[in-house]
Amino acid sequence: MNRAPLDHAPQASLADASPSLEASDDFELPSSLTRYCPTALLGTFTLLMAGHGRCVNSSMMLGDREYAMWQLARAQTLPDEELRGIALRLFAYFDEPRTRVNVFA
Repeated sequence: MNRAPLDHAPQASLADASPSLEASDDFELPSSLTRYCPTALLGTFTLLMAGHGRCVNSSMMLGDREYAMWQLARAQTLPDEELRGIALRLFAYFDEPRTRVNVFA
């Protein structure tokens, strides 16, 4: 069985690819202080809060520090040792305020 060779799109040469590779050199790694909130721990927190009739939005916890601190403080007022322990562990991920940039300056 004879098959015709497949036509492939022309391959870019390495010289053509180098400008896009150079752009990655401008990438700066996050500071060593950057910490990611463990999603499993956050999920447990939201489920335990729901068990007490408190709705917690995980996305807002990750994106709004004030909201996260408010929810963690609310958890401390509830009579649930496991929930309070998890809230204390999560607090470490939200306790440092981020630097705010004034866009109107």
